[in-house]
Order: sequence, then C-alpha cells, then structure tokens
Amino acid sequence: MPTIRELPEHDRPRSRIQHAGGAALSDAELLAILLRDSGVEGMNAIELAQQLLVDHRGWAGLQRANFADLAIQRGMGQAKVAQIKAALEIGRRLLLTSDEQRLQIRSPADAAQLMLVEMGQLDQEHLRTICLDTKNRVQKVHTVYIGSLNSSLVRIGELYKEAIRLNSAAVILVHNHPSGDPTPSPEDVLVTRQAVEAGKLLDIDCLDHLVIGQGRYVSMRERNLGFSG
Repeated sequence: MPTIRELPEHDRPRSRIQHAGGAALSDAELLAILLRDSGVEGMNAIELAQQLLVDHRGWAGLQRANFADLAIQRGMGQAKVAQIKAALEIGRRLLLTSDEQRLQIRSPADAAQLMLVEMGQLDQEHLRTICLDTKNRVQKVHTVYIGSLNSSLVRIGELYKEAIRLNSAAVILVHNHPSGDPTPSPEDVLVTRQAVEAGKLLDIDCLDHLVIGQGRYVSMRERNLGFSG
C-alpha cells in the first residue's frame, strides 16, 4: 500500500484538514495525522490508525490503553503514543474548560460518562469531586484522596475544600472500586451520609455519589443510599 506521502496531495489527511476542516475527516484520518508514516511494511498511517481504533474499540479504548502496551505494538513507539495520549487529554480538558460549552451535568449518566473511562481502569481507589456552578456546569474535577475509602481516614471537610475555593454551588462525589464491581459498601454509604450533612452546613449541595466499576457505575442517590428522601 502507498505511504501517506505517496498519496495524491488532495487525499492526504493533513491536506484535507487544511482545506475541508477537521469535521470532514474520519476518525482514522484524524489519528493518522498524529501517526504520520507508520514505517510498517505494507501498511500506511491511515491503515495503522484504523487497526488501532478497531483493536481498542474506538477513542475511549485508546484513552484507557496502557502507555507501555501501546508503545510495543507494531508500527508504534513511545513518541507516537505520547502524541496520541496528549491529544486525547487535550480533548478531555477542553470539555472541562470551555466557558461557552462547559459540560452540564443533567443526570447521573452525564457524570458517569465523564468519569467512567478513566476511573474504571485505576488499580487504586480514587475519591474525586466534580465541582459544579449554579447551572450544574463542570468547573473542575478534583482528586481528594487516593486509597481505600474509609470514613476514619477521609476528612469530610476536604471534600469541599476545592468547591469552597471555586465558589461552587454543588458537588458530585465519585470514587472507583478497582475490583470492577461498583456495588456500594457500608463504608461508602457512611461517607455519603456524612458528606451530605456537611454540604448542608456549607450551603453546597452534594448531588450524588457515584461508585465506578469497570464499564459500570452506581448512583447512590438513585438507590437512596446515604441520601434522605
């Protein structure tokens, strides 16, 4: 197969994005711009990009994929993986920082969509807060604690420290279960109850507490665990 450089000028992804805009390119063409010529015999950058997207089931799978595992794949390497990971991280941050199109949380599913891909793959428990403004738009995702969720170790006041700094109207708590099973534990319920009560005192609503597993999540508000009424 011809390399990218051997394709007609108007068919090359970098030429197409210049003249037609990013929306006109396929996922594989966009990824190929980062890969350039793959250097793999019989496979150009577009074909390598297609293979990567198939193997990892799209962008979300590439974001989850381990850096070292990607780097040893045929046609890859640390430099190419770093470019891909950087581009995906830029896209993730853009969702959180755009004032005009800041992500708005309307349901537990919206919050889960924001957190599920990354947190479902963590090998340690992470407790994070999604800080929200008065319109439930995401201001920041803040890591509060890393380690087993234990009410004797987690200082409830720390859950709201960043929200107070940002003058947030509400927070959503999120933590993961490395086992992959998002079933809430009694300790999860206790931390939730304490967080809800603390939020009332601070006039910052604790809207939900999500427990993230591998590809699954549980909304503790939906199950009325730690929330009264």
